[in-house]
Amino acid sequence: MSSRESKVHPNETRSTVASTTGGVMTEEVGAVTGELEVATRPLAAENITVTVRYAGADEWYTVEGSPIELGKGSGLPPSEPRELHERVVGHLTTPGKVVDGNEQATSLLGLSPADGDG
Repeated sequence: MSSRESKVHPNETRSTVASTTGGVMTEEVGAVTGELEVATRPLAAENITVTVRYAGADEWYTVEGSPIELGKGSGLPPSEPRELHERVVGHLTTPGKVVDGNEQATSLLGLSPADGDG
């Protein structure tokens, strides 16, 4: 996977990625596809928020399943922000399940510690 990465706010990490065919599921507008920017930002010591927008656009959307709770019971240990960001990006750029011949959009629901590794 290739992505351009940048920081805009302290503790926020962004990457520009190409979505899979199914796209990324958002809370506000459903699936978004194409060239996307993904941003992760810590909300508190044990939570991060994940947002996405069309590359270069102004409006950000909440990725379904965000915020992610870290630590106890989640199976996701608090990590270095860059490592966690890479794990989230890897998960969101992995093709979704194919149902009736159509790839489903990815979300953060079901994110596991192994997602994005390798």
